[in-house]
Amino acid sequence: MGKNRLKTKQFAAVKRMINPKEIVKRKDDGKGGKKTRFMDDQVKVKHVETQSAALFGKFNSQLKPPYNVIIDTNFINFSIKNKIDIVKGMMDCLYAQCTPHITDCVMAELEKLGQKYRVALRIAKDPRFERLPCQHRGTYADDCICERVKAHRCYIVATCDTDLKRRIRKIPGVPIMCLGNHKYTVERLPEAGGIGNS
Repeated sequence: MGKNRLKTKQFAAVKRMINPKEIVKRKDDGKGGKKTRFMDDQVKVKHVETQSAALFGKFNSQLKPPYNVIIDTNFINFSIKNKIDIVKGMMDCLYAQCTPHITDCVMAELEKLGQKYRVALRIAKDPRFERLPCQHRGTYADDCICERVKAHRCYIVATCDTDLKRRIRKIPGVPIMCLGNHKYTVERLPEAGGIGNS
């Protein structure tokens, strides 16, 4: 008994259909060959972000005492869990005067979290913390913090959120303050006198 072989279409026998959106214009290149080119070729413009005037290599000249620190929602929560006073912890970490800043979006997030986070909300309303007003729509704090830091490179971002840390690391010259081993640590802060000690 032999196998019943099915006849399959061969690829050469099938006509290729051209997508009507891809109209090809053929030109002679002078050597007898045909050169193809798409009619609707569009020049792709690559957006390159301009470098901040505050940056001198990896050194950010706008970062100097008193440091301005933008605080995220979960940074306050982790500080409460680890029983660390935020302002005192920042001063112990940076060895300088610090001004903590809270955006309206972070305050709105804390208010949305409800009764469980009332201690964090009370800490955020501390008069030592400066409020930064937001003009944009929505209350997503991560986008707000990223846009504010891109516009002004004079801030240190205090967060324990891994997604926000990853986004901030892509912005050159912005240090990240996070919590580790029951104390605050700073990532990517240049040494004192970074320009003069070369």
